[in-house]
Amino acid sequence: MPSSSDPRKVVLPTAGELRLLEILWLIGEGTVEDLLEASGKNPPNYKTTQTLLRIMEEKKLVSHRLQGRAFLFRAKVTREQVTRVSVGNLISRFFGGSRAGLLVNLLEDERIRADELEELEELIRRRKRK
Repeated sequence: MPSSSDPRKVVLPTAGELRLLEILWLIGEGTVEDLLEASGKNPPNYKTTQTLLRIMEEKKLVSHRLQGRAFLFRAKVTREQVTRVSVGNLISRFFGGSRAGLLVNLLEDERIRADELEELEELIRRRKRK
């Protein structure tokens, strides 16, 4: 699974695609049946899952290999890559591209816990030293 490729080239997955990626990140590799089994109480429809996986392959989010007569699917993107693209999209859409705007919004949230605030302060201190 690539970890160093440019995260800006990763396509933002839809909610359904992200659900399948989460399962693949958990199990590593699997057939459609494996994905349905690992999806829990409310598994998606088999045909829907097949269709989503085909779309995800076109988007280069997953790949497959043949084992016997079954396709084994594997994520081609990491959770970190998808997270970075998602956060970038959020910053672009809601904060005019301003990372500081996102941070200010987080800091103004009264639900932020003291330990989270300390963690943010430490990250800022480390970032300033660079």
